[in-house]
Amino acid sequence: MSTPSSKPVSTGVLNAAIAWQLSLDSGGVSAQEREAFAQWHAADEEHARAWRQLGMLDQRFSVANGPGRAALLQSRANIRRRVRKLGSSLASLVAVIGLALFAGDRYLPLDYWLADQRTATGEQRVLRLADGTLINLNTHSALDVRFDDKQRRIVLQEGEILVETGHNDPRPFIVETREGNMRALGTRFLVKREAEGTRLSVLKSAVAAHPQATDEEQILREGQQVLMRRDGLGPTMALSPGADAWTRGMLVVDNARLEDLVHELGRYRRGYLGVEPQVADLRITGSFPLHNTDLALSALLPTLPVQVEHHTHWWVVVGPRVAPKP
Repeated sequence: MSTPSSKPVSTGVLNAAIAWQLSLDSGGVSAQEREAFAQWHAADEEHARAWRQLGMLDQRFSVANGPGRAALLQSRANIRRRVRKLGSSLASLVAVIGLALFAGDRYLPLDYWLADQRTATGEQRVLRLADGTLINLNTHSALDVRFDDKQRRIVLQEGEILVETGHNDPRPFIVETREGNMRALGTRFLVKREAEGTRLSVLKSAVAAHPQATDEEQILREGQQVLMRRDGLGPTMALSPGADAWTRGMLVVDNARLEDLVHELGRYRRGYLGVEPQVADLRITGSFPLHNTDLALSALLPTLPVQVEHHTHWWVVVGPRVAPKP
């Protein structure tokens, strides 16, 4: 099992490590590029620590070419065999299709479908608004744009966004959710709808958070995050390393519960992705590609005592590894 690094690294160094990982994983890397990476890795202890936090120091090549890759290919073959078996029963096939539609659409509220802008499962998109503001929409996200003469207001209906506010506009910029309002103070920040409330994470400058049902307003500074509910704010916490890595197609976790990791990956694929209770509390540190969740799941295999069971393409479960029968 992976162990967390002893101390966090700076956002700039972590971003550089992610950029190196994406470059090396893209294929066709030249000898000069590999040498440049080796020099970067050796230039500073913080560089090496960032690479370890991504969990890719020993794991990446084994996933791409070793048991993880073989397991991924085998799981695809298993899916095809199961589909052929299901084809012999029309009732089973209809049940599978209905389950896929149920789990894929997740019964999102009407506000999602009526929103000005939205993304589907696994889709990410960048919007440039009239005032120059850039908004990154994460998977399964929806928002409304409500600009007028007095204010610039974004209503986040579902999902997660990264906001980089436009400058030279005197109107206040506000992000609204069911839990309250967040007023930008010349900044870059994340807003995510969660089951317990709205999570605000400040990447640059500051944001004023105002819960819906109180008069309380709290200013969050760079490097801080808080969970906002309608009736108040939770404790202020330090921002997790790689909080905005999803904008670069990566999920970065540090000593995370396996169940939490699997739940997050499940936001980027249709159907059901679950984890068995026996392995739910295993811990892991690393980085995982969001645009290929099958590969992300296979990356667990060399690190944790688990196996990935594809019952169908729409129903996948991570469970304890079963020893082969003698």
